Amino acid sequence: MTATGAARPAAVPKDSWRQLNWRRIWIVARSDIRQLLEDKGFWMPMVFLGAIFFLIIPTILLLTITKIGDVQVVSQMSQTLKILPAAAQSQIKGTSDQGRTAYALAVFLLAPVAIVVPLTISTAIGASTIVGERERGTGEFLAHSPAHEREIYLGKLIASLLPGYATTIAGFGVYSLIVNLFVGPEVGGWFFPTSQWWVLMLWVVPPFLALTLSIVLRLSARVKSTAAAQQAAGLVTLPMIGIAYSQSTGALFGAGSAGLWLGVGAWVVAIFGLSRGMRAVSRSRLLGVADGV
Repeated sequence: MTATGAARPAAVPKDSWRQLNWRRIWIVARSDIRQLLEDKGFWMPMVFLGAIFFLIIPTILLLTITKIGDVQVVSQMSQTLKILPAAAQSQIKGTSDQGRTAYALAVFLLAPVAIVVPLTISTAIGASTIVGERERGTGEFLAHSPAHEREIYLGKLIASLLPGYATTIAGFGVYSLIVNLFVGPEVGGWFFPTSQWWVLMLWVVPPFLALTLSIVLRLSARVKSTAAAQQAAGLVTLPMIGIAYSQSTGALFGAGSAGLWLGVGAWVVAIFGLSRGMRAVSRSRLLGVADGV
């Protein structure tokens, strides 16, 4: 007679999301988030990255244009405005060259800040979240826990998504304050965030972030080391940043409904990607006995 292994938890029916235990999902996520917060090597670079994109770069550029009044910079930026689509040019506010240039820079040309920060931070976390369990020797605890594979996957997804998106939301608040302080007086008062930016931050960025993480977590479950996961995640992140930036910028430049429809499409693709990514997480991979790509 062969020895019986540890009893596995009852399987969650593939067609029944209601039977997922969200308490177990949050326990998995909370454990990972707590470890990240206790690691200065993680959150200090995260804060520094957010400060560069949301505080330092915008402050220098907008201050140079609106306060210092560098004629050469304003002239160069004014030429840049001519390449914007007609729909975007018609939205630019301001009566002076400095005001119009600063408005276009803040609303249209600094859009990468909303894409680069969350994707960079979250993919760095997601790349090591599953393979890291095996390397630390804690994968066995998860493999024999009551949590279903889907619950483990969703917990890891939340733990990877929240730090990047929370940093982005906080940085977006700082960025909005800077824009209103420097550009607001040039265009007749506080105006930012615009409606397109609200749609971008709350409706477009989250699904692109979820889609990228669905790929990164799948890689993390399949590779054999954290170094390999980070390299693979880098190859995924760069094109995803390009795609997300191009699409999001197009939504800002276009009509008011463009961002809404872009978000709908992104959510559909993200949900499909997440459903496929869940299949990569298994107890055998957590134990390290089936971790090949």
